Amino acid sequence: MAEAYIVAAARTAGGRKGGRLAGWHPADLAASVLNTLVERTGADPASVEDVIMGCVGQGGEQAVNVARNAVLASKLPESVPGTSIDRQCGSSQQALHFAAQAVMAGSMDIVIAAGVESMTRVPMGSPSILASKAGMGHYKSPGMEARYPNIQFSQFTGAEMVAEKYGLSKDDLDTYAFESHQRAIAATEAGRFKDEIIPLQITRADGSVDTHHIDEGIRFDATLDGIRGVKLIAENGKLTAASASQICDGASGVMVVNEKGLKQLGIKPLARIHHMTMMGGDPVIMLEAPLPATKRALEKAGMKIDDIDLFEVNEAFASIPTAWLKATGADPKRLNVNGGAIALGHPLGGSGTKLMTTLVHALQQNKKRYGLQTMCEGGGMANVTIVERL
Repeated sequence: MAEAYIVAAARTAGGRKGGRLAGWHPADLAASVLNTLVERTGADPASVEDVIMGCVGQGGEQAVNVARNAVLASKLPESVPGTSIDRQCGSSQQALHFAAQAVMAGSMDIVIAAGVESMTRVPMGSPSILASKAGMGHYKSPGMEARYPNIQFSQFTGAEMVAEKYGLSKDDLDTYAFESHQRAIAATEAGRFKDEIIPLQITRADGSVDTHHIDEGIRFDATLDGIRGVKLIAENGKLTAASASQICDGASGVMVVNEKGLKQLGIKPLARIHHMTMMGGDPVIMLEAPLPATKRALEKAGMKIDDIDLFEVNEAFASIPTAWLKATGADPKRLNVNGGAIALGHPLGGSGTKLMTTLVHALQQNKKRYGLQTMCEGGGMANVTIVERL
């Protein structure tokens, strides 16, 4: 079987809800990533055989197959198809898995895996909410109700359940959130995001033009006391808005090729896909799945946790990476070394390839060999990807 290689990885800097990227249509936002990947590799745009794009809020401006719309908004020719997929927060990580599987199988040689989410223009949960208001019913079917009676699936509840199960205190979570900002600040000031971020032109409310190239969610003035003082999300809970991921606008993507694609492009790969795992778990606690999924991935890859040099574990809530550390015994100094979604933002369907972009660049900058990425996902699922720097 052929190998799968990442030859380019790029992302936009995150934008806060209603912030600096609010003026960008999501299809155009995603198109900027597609254009950049082609430019950085020198690929003939017509050589791209598919665009697989993660997107959670597939309604409004992200409806009607946003992947294809992004292709039509880009410099790619009409001959390039596109498909949009939803594995909740892991949507673009799954797009990467599908792209890798395609080139490994030899059915395609050059594929782009990407993700996009404009949480300003298509608010979180809006397709389901609008359908319910229109009398089209709720996603929880009678069959689901019979299996999970009187249960309202909630990521907020799941995050609190994870904190309770793994004995995490509110101070643990607040401290982790503060450290996420500190790592993101250090990475930004050191220019570690420079090679991965695509500068975008934006127009301010006063009509002036600016370039967006710094993640807008980072709180450069964050203090631990300030984070500790934020109101709890749930009464008697442990999580606050400060220890949860930030609503974010953004897009990201990676170009994936096999040996034939490498030869065609004539470039050196950044990384090789070493292993991929997907796993489902309890949909009530919901966000715990990355823990057993990581264990399964390492076992199937014949590796130990200490074999991995850098980890990217999505910071949907501070309880997830902290519980993951506790369960895996991983070195915390190798985790989310440039900060995570608490500071940088979590553009839902765009986060999978966003984290991979950061991971691949961090491996290159630190001259490390193996990286592991995992994300918790709505419905109680997780993806795990292990890559090797080349």
